[in-house]
Formats: sequence, C-alpha cells, structure tokens
Amino acid sequence: MSRGPFENIAETVQEPVNLSRRGFMRASSGAAAGAFILGFGLPTRRARADDTKSPKFRGTQVPAFLEIRPDNTVLLQSPFIEGGQGTFTAMAQIVGEELDADPETFIVENAPAGDEYTVMDSGMRITGGSMSVRDGYAPMRRLGALARAMLLQAGAQQMGVSVTELTTQPGYVVHTGSGRTVRYGDLAHVAMDLPIPDPAIVTLKDPSQFRWIGQPVQRLDIYEKSTGKAEYTIDMRVEGMLHAAVQHAPRLGMTIASIRNEEQVLNMRGIHSVHHLPGAVAVVAERWWHAKQGAEALLVNWAEATLGTAETMRVMPSDFSSESYKTHLATASGKIDDAETKGDTEQALQKAHTVLEATYSSQYVNHAQLEPPSALARYNADGTLDIWLPNQAPDMFRADMAKRTGLDVEKITIHSPLLGGFFGRHFLYDQANPYPQAILLAKATGRPIKLIWSREEEFLRDALRPLAVVKFRGGLDTNGYPVALEAISATEGPTEGLGPKRGKDLDPSALEGLTGKAYDIPNRRISQRYIQSPTALGYWRSVGNSMNDFLYETFLDELADKGGKDPYELRRHLLRGNKRLTTLLQAVVDLSGGWKRGPFTAADGSRRARGIGMASPFGSEAAAIAEVSIEQGQVRVHEIWEALDPGSIVNPAIVEAQINGAVALGLSQVLLEEAVYENGMPRARNYDGYPILTLDHMPRVHVKIVESGEKMGGVGEPPLPAIPPAVANAVSTLVGRRIRSMPLSRHNFQS
Repeated sequence: MSRGPFENIAETVQEPVNLSRRGFMRASSGAAAGAFILGFGLPTRRARADDTKSPKFRGTQVPAFLEIRPDNTVLLQSPFIEGGQGTFTAMAQIVGEELDADPETFIVENAPAGDEYTVMDSGMRITGGSMSVRDGYAPMRRLGALARAMLLQAGAQQMGVSVTELTTQPGYVVHTGSGRTVRYGDLAHVAMDLPIPDPAIVTLKDPSQFRWIGQPVQRLDIYEKSTGKAEYTIDMRVEGMLHAAVQHAPRLGMTIASIRNEEQVLNMRGIHSVHHLPGAVAVVAERWWHAKQGAEALLVNWAEATLGTAETMRVMPSDFSSESYKTHLATASGKIDDAETKGDTEQALQKAHTVLEATYSSQYVNHAQLEPPSALARYNADGTLDIWLPNQAPDMFRADMAKRTGLDVEKITIHSPLLGGFFGRHFLYDQANPYPQAILLAKATGRPIKLIWSREEEFLRDALRPLAVVKFRGGLDTNGYPVALEAISATEGPTEGLGPKRGKDLDPSALEGLTGKAYDIPNRRISQRYIQSPTALGYWRSVGNSMNDFLYETFLDELADKGGKDPYELRRHLLRGNKRLTTLLQAVVDLSGGWKRGPFTAADGSRRARGIGMASPFGSEAAAIAEVSIEQGQVRVHEIWEALDPGSIVNPAIVEAQINGAVALGLSQVLLEEAVYENGMPRARNYDGYPILTLDHMPRVHVKIVESGEKMGGVGEPPLPAIPPAVANAVSTLVGRRIRSMPLSRHNFQS
C-alpha cells in the first residue's frame, strides 16, 4: 500500500518567559518538586531506553515518551504534531488503553526532535499523509503496554507479591487477592529503575476489552483553545528578543539592487536595523508593528534573476500568468511517462464502439491557513541554536538547519508549538518558510528574533497546490460500458516541486487519484507529461487526490452519460466483486435516503440535482453525494452525505469532526478557491481577493463511518477528494452540460 506523497521526502539555555499551563504543571508536580517519576531526564535512563531501540520495535523507549507523576497525571511526548486534527487525544487514547490510564489524566506535548521519537516503519518522522494514528497505533499501544508491565513489576516489589497476582484498574495497580491498590504515581520511583521488558513478548489487550479506543473521548486541547490559553509560535517570547518583518521581492528569483530610503527607515520610531536577505529585505524593531511599518515603507529597486539562478531555485518570469500557463499545459507536447497501465489501451480505444475525448483542468490554490507564518530563533552563548516554529517534521527541519548554519544537529533544539492548522503548509518549502530568515537575522543582530510574515507576504510566498490539465480518452462497448480509459496529466507534482528540477522517479503525488482507482475497466493508462511550474509548489490537504479525483470522477460521469448509464449504477457495475467499495457506495446512498439524481423540485421550490463521487486516498475509502441548486447564477450546496471506511477507528467524534472539516475545504476549493497569477505575481494578497467558503454557505453534512475491519487507513485527508466531483457532477446534471474545471465560481449558470 502506498504511504502517500511523502515516500521520497527523506532524501530530501533560556526558556520562554510565559509558561503554559502544561509547563507549569510539569514543573510544579514533577522533578522540579523533588518527586520521583517514571520519565524523562537521567542519562542512565536514556541509555537504557536506547538499548531497546530497533526498527522492528520502534517507540519502545518508555522513559523518553512517558512521565508518570505523583498526582497520577501522565505527560506524553507525542511523536506526531498536533495541529487541530486531534492527534494528541488519539495518542492518549491509544497509550492510555494499554497503560490502563484514563486519557483525561494525560497532558500531551509535541515531542522534540530525536531518533527515539521515530515510530513509523519508514524510519521517517512526519505528521502528514493521514499517517499519525494508523502508523502510531501499534507502537503507541506497545508503549503503553510496556509501561504498564513496568508498573506491575514495581507494584509486585512494593507489595511483596508475585506479579502474576496483580492487575490494573485505571491509574492503579491492584492485588487481586486482597484488593489492595497502589497509585501509579506512587510506584513511578520504583518503576523508573526497572529494565524495559522485551517488546516482542509484551501482551496487548484484546479489542473486546477496550475502554477508550473506539469511544468519543473528549478532545484534550479544547479547553486551552477555547479559553485562549493555547500557545502557538506567534505567542512565544524569550528575554531580549527583537521583532522582524519582511518585504519579499515581487517575483521569485529577484534580488535587491538598491534601497532608495534605507536611512529614512532606520530613523523611524522603534527601528533597530535593516537587513538584506536572499529575495527579501527585513526590518528589525523592538515591536513587530514598528517592524511591519518599516518593511512596508522601504522603497526597493529589485533586480531580475541572474543567469543560472534557475539551476538552484524557482524563477518567476515577469510575463507569467496562470491562465496562459493552463493553455500551455493543454497544448504542450513532449515525453510522456506511464505511471499505471493495464491491458492495451490504445488498441481497445481503436476497437471501441464509442470514444469520448475531454480535457479537464484544476487550479492553483493557496493554503490560506489562519496562522501567519512565524519563527523565533535564538543563538545561545554556548554556540547552540534554539528555534520555535510550526512544523510537520521536526527532524527534517533540524537537519536542514544544520546544513544552513554549519552546526551539528545536536546543537540545534527545535521547539514545536501547536500548529494553527496543517493543510500541508508546514513542510520544507525553502523560500516559503520564515525560519531561514529568522536564523540569519538572529545571527546578524546577536539577539533572539521573532519573525512574523504579514498576510500579504504569506500570499506572495505560499507554496501552491499544483495546477494540472488532463486529457482523457474513454472507450465504450456496444452496451455503453467502459472498456478503456486513458488519462495524460500535464503537471508537476508537489514532491517534484520541492526542488529546482525533477527527480529521477515519477512523483506519485502528481497522479494519485488518477492512479489507484478500483473500477474494473479492463484497459487503462495513466501517464504524466512533466512540465515544470515557475511557482513554488507544496502539499495541500489530500495532496494529488484533492484535484485528481475531481478530474477522474467527473469524466467517469461523462462516460456514463455518453453510454446512457446512470452514474450510480455504472459505479456499482464497475465495482462488482469489490465487497468493501460496494458496501461503502450503498452506505452513502442509504444515508442520503436513496439515490435520486434529478433534476427534481425540492420542498422549498428550488430545482435541484444530486451528484456522486468516490475516492481511495491514504488507505481509506470515501463516497459522497451532494445536492445542489443554482442561486443567482452560482452553485448552492444544500446537503452533503459522506460515508468513510478507514478500516477501523480510535475516536468516532474526532473522525466525524475531520469529515466535516474536510467537506468544508473540499467545497471551498471546488466552489471558490483559486490562486490567479498575472505578470508573475499573485492577484490576491489577502482574503479580500481570495474568497473561501463562509459559514452561511456551509451545507448540512451527514456522516456515516463504516468500519470494514480492513487495515487501518487515514482520516484527516481521505474525506476531501470525493466532495468536488460529487458537487460538479450534481451541477452538470442540473444545468445539462459538463463542468470540466474548478472553481465553479468561474462559470455562470444563469438560465
């Protein structure tokens, strides 16, 4: 099974003044209070933990992950980053299940960089690709079981009985014969000196005994977020820090030629200094607002990229427009690389009774997350570097910083606060990240620097989801059923887009959603015509599936119409023999009250239609139905029904919340979102030029979770890709013509 778009990425002294509630609890009830704990700290314990480290049993270093305190609370260092998706709660449920500790007693933090926190079989540490729970499930269960075994052994020593006479209840070791109990917190000082049991023989619970896994446990981060106590990078402060703001070059590849008013800006209120950076100029001040005013006041003469720049970075031409680039992709010729083939597609198309050709396209989209990009960097007197930044892969970021600074990785400490949303924004995108600038400014000033990009700078330097133009050919037999399908995508994938040139292998993230379809079409060919984009590219929620499932599933509906088939019945036919997907498809139809394509008149008198879409992203299966109408020439989505089969789940409440969030983002991109470039620059520099879905246009969402028992898949991203095609297919049915591009706001459906 594919692990998603990140398979190839691996190639590529003073604490904050304002302590969080978690930090205060840790300091006041843990080692700082002189208490014994099972947890972090002593080198002997870390060395003992390293003895258990092996690729076969990752995540077994109990002292690195867990701290059990005298008050029976449990501090867990999560190997996966929390950014609103509920990972902290899920990790607490999984570990707590085997540890026999109520998840409500957990305090969870993002673990620091370090090999001991790598639990994925791939050897990487990434929060993305909907991998956290499915890749963390087995090692986190084992971690909890190991800690429980150590506590049982400690309980046996303290009570003077055999360990076979003991069991546990949440937070307690219990002697079954006498009923005597000892709190975990009172045993930690003994347990911490015990050897970690052999992970190969530790016993895990039978799922029938689960207390918390599979239950809607309340999110652990809700209180701090709802009361404003949650802290993000933008909230971090250290003593003596300065603030910085930047003005980027209007186009990638440009450099500073001169600044016409640098002296005047230096004399502005609160300004500390002005700094020339690669592709940007920074203003440092005692307050960020003063830094921002200074950066905006700078009158910079920008020079075009010099010869050879494109060999090391993206260069944006002054005449580039996204509209003309789309035309270029549609008319381009050249080498085509096959990603997936079956049968003889060309011969099948030649022999087909009917052949349908169509060209579809997707659009560039921004991440547009609410958290502004920021980073806080501090060089210390001992030559070490501390940096606070939102990130999805702390070890990868630390390795990159080591290359940039020349420091050993051991001298760099990455602090990973909560993320204000993921969406694929917080990866190594080079010029789309503020931390390289923060590091340069901290070194230049000799002071800690907190750099915040304004919204305008974020929109200028965001790494976009790729744009693609796909040429389809489909062949139908005499009965109207597909016998051949060819899809040739002219695009560049986001993993390819991380570097200035293409890698040696095809980027699976460029074509996922076109590839991997389960429909029984005997002859098919999915290929890529690689064309490099001058824009910076990045991952976006559900990555290639977010656009490619729209392209494939809408063309499949077009084939259904051409062959005189109902699109729902055609899918049932093409999935015959696939019990899992047939069950899922039936589940979403039942959820919607039965398939009703339309057009039909709703109770409110509006004319409506329904569309269907399916997707198989990140190890899960999704099916969605959308009901739409047209209001004043634009699409209105009234209802979304979605069924998701992730195999098995940990927290149904979080799964339902993730589905709702994915539906909202999927609707936003199919209806509204588009990053438009003109003259080499983005038209939108803030939300006033980049519309997103608003609450008053959010439809009712109905969710069905189907647990097939198959291998656990992802949850955060899989619900999104089925939404755009379901909406577009409904609109096509309603207006009587095929819709072949996003966003739908570009089309006028006024009758």
